[in-house]
Amino acid sequence: MKTSWRSASLVAAAAAVLALTTACGQEQGTQSSGTQNVGAAPAADGYGAGSSDGYGADAKEEQGSTAKAETAGQLSVTENVKLGEVVTDSAGLTLYRFDKDTAEPPKSACDGDCAKAWPPVPADGASAAAGVDKSLLGEVTRTDGTKQLTIAGWPMYRYAKDTKAGDTNGQGVGGTWYASAPDGKKAAAADLPGLSVRNDPKLGEVVVDKNGMTVYRFMKDQAWPVSKSACTGACLEKWPAVAPVEANDTKGVVKKGLMSFTRPDGVKQMTVDCWPVYTFSSDKAPGDTNGQGVGGTWYAVSPEGKPVGASK
Repeated sequence: MKTSWRSASLVAAAAAVLALTTACGQEQGTQSSGTQNVGAAPAADGYGAGSSDGYGADAKEEQGSTAKAETAGQLSVTENVKLGEVVTDSAGLTLYRFDKDTAEPPKSACDGDCAKAWPPVPADGASAAAGVDKSLLGEVTRTDGTKQLTIAGWPMYRYAKDTKAGDTNGQGVGGTWYASAPDGKKAAAADLPGLSVRNDPKLGEVVVDKNGMTVYRFMKDQAWPVSKSACTGACLEKWPAVAPVEANDTKGVVKKGLMSFTRPDGVKQMTVDCWPVYTFSSDKAPGDTNGQGVGGTWYAVSPEGKPVGASK
């Protein structure tokens, strides 16, 4: 019985490999994530840039903004395409931590004009939500006697230039301000596989590369009987070919037709459902979809390799 089971498994495995390596008449991908800092450029004083006071916001003008020190209410954990999981308040505004503060013991180094640009989050009225360990919530007494919310000992702030839910304009400001993860550490997106799937709010599920950049296909390309790219020269500068990745270095992408082919210039390019795939040079950050529908020929790729939003 064991011998028969082993033989059947070997036959099934061989058939799967054969299907992957012959579906497009090409070879399977065998070659080949990371995160990046986003936000304002660092300033020498560590508070921010873009204003005369150096705190990252025009303090006097921002005192009436939505970033005023209001109670956090029910905290939430929000999935940010650039940063991974970040803590937000009941209004959806991002909470930040400051590298010049300390967590053991909790202490805030942000007072005066700094606290106008980065309003401290009051401890009163804050409650944990799913994904936030209640035991990590605490408070610290500021120099003015008010109580500030802490997560894992780190004092929490909002940013005056975040004006709507989901904004993360404070990320990386001065090289010292970072969105808070649920455990109080700096938010950072997890490493991505070579190809994976992201749920875009407008397009639905789309394929992204190891850097989280949207992957596209070109309607003038060919998939059968062999994969063939019609994008060369200047086109390829605007639409860089996605380099091959191992089939096991993917997540959520249908593996049938997931392989590489050799372009006429000798460069190997990845395919999804045998269709050559690309990124777009005008997409500057993970989550951008500026290439969608360009020229009526470029479309984001679904997990099955279909052109998302293309007319049938």
